[in-house]
Amino acid sequence: MDLFGTAGIRGPVTEVTPALALAVGRAAGVDGDEFVVGRDGRETGQALAAAMTAGLESAGANVERVGPVPTPTLAYASRGRRGVMLTASHNPSADNGIKLFVDGREYDSDAETRIERRVADDAGQTAWDRWGTTARADPLPDYRSAVADFAASHGADPTALTVAVDCGNGMASLATPQVLTDFGADVIALNANVDGHFSARDSKPTPETLADLREFVADGDADIGIGHDGDADRIVVVDAAGDVVHEDTILAILAEHYTRQSDAGDPVVVTTPNASARIDERVRAAGGRTERVHLGGLHEGIARVRADGDDETAVVFAAEPWKHIHPDFGGWIDAVASAAVLARLVAADGLAALREPITERPYRKESVSCPDDSKAAVMDRLQSTLPEQFPEATVETEYGVRLTLPDDSWTLVRPSGTEPYVRVYAESDDVDALTDTVVDAVDRAIDQ
Repeated sequence: MDLFGTAGIRGPVTEVTPALALAVGRAAGVDGDEFVVGRDGRETGQALAAAMTAGLESAGANVERVGPVPTPTLAYASRGRRGVMLTASHNPSADNGIKLFVDGREYDSDAETRIERRVADDAGQTAWDRWGTTARADPLPDYRSAVADFAASHGADPTALTVAVDCGNGMASLATPQVLTDFGADVIALNANVDGHFSARDSKPTPETLADLREFVADGDADIGIGHDGDADRIVVVDAAGDVVHEDTILAILAEHYTRQSDAGDPVVVTTPNASARIDERVRAAGGRTERVHLGGLHEGIARVRADGDDETAVVFAAEPWKHIHPDFGGWIDAVASAAVLARLVAADGLAALREPITERPYRKESVSCPDDSKAAVMDRLQSTLPEQFPEATVETEYGVRLTLPDDSWTLVRPSGTEPYVRVYAESDDVDALTDTVVDAVDRAIDQ
C-alpha cells in the first residue's frame, strides 16, 4: 500500500476520506501517548480532523485539537510530542491531505512505511477503557511570538518597510501579516480571509496566480511582495517592480546569510538536486558547503549531515525551491519565518543589494513523456550517455543525473515520482542550447 508521497498523504477528497483519516489515526496513535491535531481552512478539514481524532483516541492517544492553523504552527506545537496536520498545501480546494510530525519534524520514510503497513493490516482499536481524551488549545499566539523572537536577531527592524502580503485565502492570513506588523512594518494584506474555496486565486503561488499581487506592488509603494500557499509552508517573493524573484535567488540569499552568521567551523546548507549552483557559489563565498538530498528529503538530509559530521558541523539552513527549514528555529518547513527573516534582511540592506552578488543565469525546466515502467532503464542509460556527452562535467548520480560544467552551469535529469515524465532542469548562460541537447539525449534513451 502506497499512501505517502513526497509531502505526506495528499489527493482528492474522494480518496483522502474520513475513513482513511480514521485508519491513519488508529495506525499513528500506537506510536505515542499525546498528539496535537490541526487543519487548514479547506471545507473538508473539519470532518477529517474529527475522524483523525477518533482514530488517535481509539488507539489510546490523548489529542489536543488546535483548529485551523498554518502547517508550521502545527509543527511548532508538536515539539516534544507528535502531531497531525490535515492539509493539501498548495493543491486545489477539492483536495486534502495528512501530514504526520514527531517533535517538530515530518515523519521520515521509515515511519511512513510503518503507518502504511498498519493501515493495511487494520489492527483496529485498543480496549475501550484505554481510549484517549480530547482537549483544545490555541498555539498561534505563542508561535507568532516565537517567530518574531527568532527573526529579531537577523537584519534590522522593518519600520520603514512596506510589505504587501498575498495570503491567498490560506492560513498565512493568521500569521505573516501579524508578525510583520508587530515588527513595525507597514503591512498591506491581500486575500487575508480564510476561505476553503480559495476564491481569490489558486492556492499555489506562481507568477500567474500572483498577478494581482505583482500589479499591486508594481503600481504602489510596497518595497516587496510576499505570496503564500494554502497552509503557509511556501513563499514567493516579488520585487518592487512586480517581478517574481527566482526561488533559488531567495534560497541563496538566506543560505549565504545563515552561513555568514554561523560560528560553526563547518556550516552546511542542505538542498536538493534541482536547486541552482548560485546557492553553492554564495555558500562557498561565505565559508560553508552544500549537501544535496532527494526532493522531499530535507529532514533526512539534515539527519545525515549531523550523523556524518563532527562537533564543528552545523546545518545552518535547509531548503528546496519555495520551502525553507530554519534549523536554529525548528526542524519544520516554515514560510512565515522566511517572510519575517527576509523582511528584516531587506530592511537592513535592500533587496537589490542582497541580489547583487548572486549569479542569476537563465533557468529552464522541461518534462519529457516517459512511461513509468521505462523510467529505471532510461535513467540507467543516461548515467552512461550524458557523462560521455559532457566529458568536462562533474557528475552526480545519487538523485538522478546531475552535471556541473566548468563555468558552474548545470543540468539535472530525474524521473518524476508522481507523473509519467522525466524532468530536465538546466541553468546556463545559453540555457536553451544546453536544455535542448539534454532533452535530445533523454529522447534517445527513451527510444532505445
